[in-house]
Amino acid sequence: MSKVEESIEVGVPVTAAYNQWTLFEDFPAFMEGVERIEQRTDTLTHWVTRIDGVEREFDAKITEQIPDERVAWTTVGGEVRQAGVVTFHYIDDNTTKIMLQLDHDPEG
Repeated sequence: MSKVEESIEVGVPVTAAYNQWTLFEDFPAFMEGVERIEQRTDTLTHWVTRIDGVEREFDAKITEQIPDERVAWTTVGGEVRQAGVVTFHYIDDNTTKIMLQLDHDPEG
């Protein structure tokens, strides 16, 4: 498994950052490689990605969700294997630090 850890500070309150992150179907507008996400249930999403010309589809299950604090997930079934967590940290009333930790099993 490969590990990715990234963080960014954004000029919005924690609630705004968290709310935007949980609008999964909007990800293609700002996340490179994401073609489509369908939220099928409160805890199940279906992803279609295209990275370097390779399309993959997979389901991801939300394993933990604490409003304004964190969202954790893992893939279920299929050939894509990953698990991750994104956390939201208050800096001040208009600044949030977003931290992403992702474990994935890359192919090729």
